Amino acid sequence: MRRTAAAAVAAVLLLPLTACANDAASSSHTGAAPAGPGVDGPKVKIMVGGLDKVIYLPAMLTQRLGFFAEAGVNVELMSEPAGVNATTALLAGDVQGAVGFYDHTIDLQAKGKNVESVVQFAQAPGEVEVVSAKQADAIRGAADFKGRKLGVTGIGSSTDFLTKYLAVKNGVAVSEFSPISVGAGQTFIAAMQQGSIDAGMTTDPTVATILDKKIGTVLYDMRTPEGSRAALGGLYPSSSLYMNTDWVNRNKDTNQRLANAFVKTLKWMSTHTPAEIAAKMPADYAQGGAEQYAEAIRATLPMFTTDGVMPSDGPGTVLAVLGAFHPDVKGKEGAIDLGRTYTTEFVNKAG
Repeated sequence: MRRTAAAAVAAVLLLPLTACANDAASSSHTGAAPAGPGVDGPKVKIMVGGLDKVIYLPAMLTQRLGFFAEAGVNVELMSEPAGVNATTALLAGDVQGAVGFYDHTIDLQAKGKNVESVVQFAQAPGEVEVVSAKQADAIRGAADFKGRKLGVTGIGSSTDFLTKYLAVKNGVAVSEFSPISVGAGQTFIAAMQQGSIDAGMTTDPTVATILDKKIGTVLYDMRTPEGSRAALGGLYPSSSLYMNTDWVNRNKDTNQRLANAFVKTLKWMSTHTPAEIAAKMPADYAQGGAEQYAEAIRATLPMFTTDGVMPSDGPGTVLAVLGAFHPDVKGKEGAIDLGRTYTTEFVNKAG
């Protein structure tokens, strides 16, 4: 991978954007096995912002079910612990696709880059604001964020975006609390146990571990469409396969094959139990045990679409959230063309 080029792109374009989502992968699976030599179709490299995150589960599940091979596309899944690295690799040309949060497409358009969601995995963030058990009585809502240390994956990450929006929406200025970059997984859990953060935003399987160990309690649960509407005012499309628009336009057959595979996976997920889904995933993803991993999938499953289609009211919600505080978007919402941030061309044709 061209690290130098990627770093340069990150420095210039993505300074305020440090992660597609939340939990940094607790373990790296960079360079996961491609579909295999039996696939004669086009080869595509896809960088995922954490292959073992439940919010990005469709990526590895599609590989494990053999749907990439069935669709005639040879996919190499790669993983980086932070979503920003997935986006950076995409912009640097190291990979053809990235799996991360849809909000990157809006942020990048504001920076003059055309990137679009090709398959929309999720209609809700899959995020949970967890309060330390020690602070549960003092922090009962975002209005109590004032003066608090709030954990996020990284400054400028999607967890940071959503935390700031919840604060502003509930009357707390961004300057009145301290966002603390604590990563995810074990580093997030340790920060909460040690009192380095009073609350924080993360995803499964970290949430399941926190609840199982009684380290914290749930304040805002955005793993479901209902939770997204309650916290953010609407559906908030999150995890997706996004690509450079120019590449999409030049490789329509390949994109159709990818859409066919991913949509088949999303439909498969909607007709199988969490335990059945968990059984298809790599064993080391279930670090808290098989039952806990299945429970993490069960809690997060409602966030996923069944057809890969962008919810019609979703992009507007994301724009409103970013426009509330994001320096590159606030006051410039009218200049953002949401129609260029996603396409339904391929998922609509998927069988």
